[in-house]
Amino acid sequence: MIERRATEGNVESWGYYSPCEVYRYGLRRVWGPGNELLYVMLNPSTATELANDPTIERCQRRAVKLGFGGMRIANLFAFRATHPRDLKRARDPEGPENAGLLRDWSGQAEVTLAAWGVHGVLNGQCEYVAGLLQGDVRHLGLTKDGHPRHPLYVSYDVLPQPWPVARRYEGREAFP
Repeated sequence: MIERRATEGNVESWGYYSPCEVYRYGLRRVWGPGNELLYVMLNPSTATELANDPTIERCQRRAVKLGFGGMRIANLFAFRATHPRDLKRARDPEGPENAGLLRDWSGQAEVTLAAWGVHGVLNGQCEYVAGLLQGDVRHLGLTKDGHPRHPLYVSYDVLPQPWPVARRYEGREAFP
């Protein structure tokens, strides 16, 4: 895994990529003291250690508002794509090092915010990752099918709610 680092103002940033750069395994931003909020979303888009995309910008603003000193961004799938439909075309949308990073970061996080929306059903990845997440896992509301809402579409006034392991995809045998 390749690690790249950048600093802008008081924000230190890291990006974690595959050698071929088809996959971005994680992003990390630290702007102050305190714990880092771990977001687990669907897949990476255009953000890097040098620049935010709209989703990462919104995540950072939410983390600041909640009083965190930084954030980490991981995803169900590490394949870089601007549209969820592109994940279906990828030979390996998860990426070979994604599960390991998710396990490690979830084990280190004080709070994990599950936030992948409705497209995580591909290859059963949403249920698989929901089972990997450790500790205090939260969400910003659930869709009608029980998926944790994506933060780009949720008001800053919505506070993270607990998502106990026993209730993650409770009673579901499979998604349609």
